[in-house]
Amino acid sequence: MAGKAAAVRMTEGPIGGALFRFTMPILLGNVFQQLYNTADALIVGNMLGSRALASVTSVGTVIWMLIGFFNGFAQGSGVIIARYFGAGDEDGLKRAIHTHTLLCFIAGLLLTAAGLALSPWIVARMNTPAEVVGQSLMYLRVFFMGGLGLAVYNGCTGLMQAVGDSRHPLYYLIFSSCLNVALDILLIGAFGMDVDGAALATIIAQFVSALLCLSRLFRTREVYRLELSSMRIDPVVMKNILRFGTPAAVQNTVTAFGNTMIQANVNSFGDMAMAGVGALQKIEGFLFMPITSLAIALSTFVSQNLGAKEIERTKKGARYGVITAMVVAEIMGLLFFLFAKDLLAFFTREPEAIAYGFRRVQLVWVFYICLAATHSMAGVMRGAGKPMVTMVAFVGCWCVLRVLIMTLLMPIFRSIDVVFLAFASTWCISAAYLAWNWFKGDWLKPRDLSAEK
Repeated sequence: MAGKAAAVRMTEGPIGGALFRFTMPILLGNVFQQLYNTADALIVGNMLGSRALASVTSVGTVIWMLIGFFNGFAQGSGVIIARYFGAGDEDGLKRAIHTHTLLCFIAGLLLTAAGLALSPWIVARMNTPAEVVGQSLMYLRVFFMGGLGLAVYNGCTGLMQAVGDSRHPLYYLIFSSCLNVALDILLIGAFGMDVDGAALATIIAQFVSALLCLSRLFRTREVYRLELSSMRIDPVVMKNILRFGTPAAVQNTVTAFGNTMIQANVNSFGDMAMAGVGALQKIEGFLFMPITSLAIALSTFVSQNLGAKEIERTKKGARYGVITAMVVAEIMGLLFFLFAKDLLAFFTREPEAIAYGFRRVQLVWVFYICLAATHSMAGVMRGAGKPMVTMVAFVGCWCVLRVLIMTLLMPIFRSIDVVFLAFASTWCISAAYLAWNWFKGDWLKPRDLSAEK
């Protein structure tokens, strides 16, 4: 099969080395991706104040609810692309990458239209305090204008990662993230814009990264090269994307919707709780990047090796990845507990906001091992083509059960600790559910996509 220069086969060589080399560029890429949102929070919090920070962080879960729907289908595409690549099926790979890319363009346009239309309704349903409603709505509207760039960039990144190229997405993210930070400072600091300046900086950077990815995919000589003449939707690939992507899309959307309800509970404690918890979540996003990056690598590893029918290698690699994720998570959790107050102080100078953020760390850090187990085992199941398993874990535990716990206990105790403990308990339950599916073993016998032509 042609095109090995950038595309990495994870079906060969030492397992630990293959996972490490593939994970590291993803990890570094995720760091710069997180800088998009963190730069907004740092600059907004320090230049515009805690209320402006609250307006930005409070709508984050809503943004990811709509984005998550489309990214779910992208996850289904990634499984298919990696499976064809691992099996050496060039015709199937060509059909998959062109169908995937065209669907990303359509998804981006739909995301923009839906986001702009629903922004006022979203803010109204979030229990957003009156003093930050205007800024929250402004941020949302500008952010959704960049839906096309976001969808195309994420889709192209998923395509390259599915064939083992995790380096080029990293290069493009480094450039666009630095651009994001520079534009934040310029638009807010020099031009005096409000939170709309932070959103505008983000969407400009997203479009730049999308264009860089497209340029790479159209110019490459490798087997996954994009060609305008081949840009069409293949019915068989579309069927598989729907089969694998729909559960993931539902999972992402419903889980994010549940998070909006959780955010509404946080908002009810006031703008200092919003600012403190929002800043804490930004830090947690960085903290868990090694785990989420490894989960992405595990998904590609499992899908490629199952495509190549390397069953024993699949089992060994999956077990190695899950154990590594759990150990790293608990070490990182302890370090976070020790330095959380200092880290929170980078985002806000308000003692009350810092206290809210630190309280969450106190209650949940010891349960990070279960959060890591959930992410890593979900990556394995996703790569094996078992999206219904991950959907049940995330929707059932992280959404339905979590919201139920808060709905029942919040009126009784009326404490933000209920919100924090709802997270910890549902991490444990989802990890137990995925472990049960793991030991059943049927994830090692997925349907052969290459036969469905």
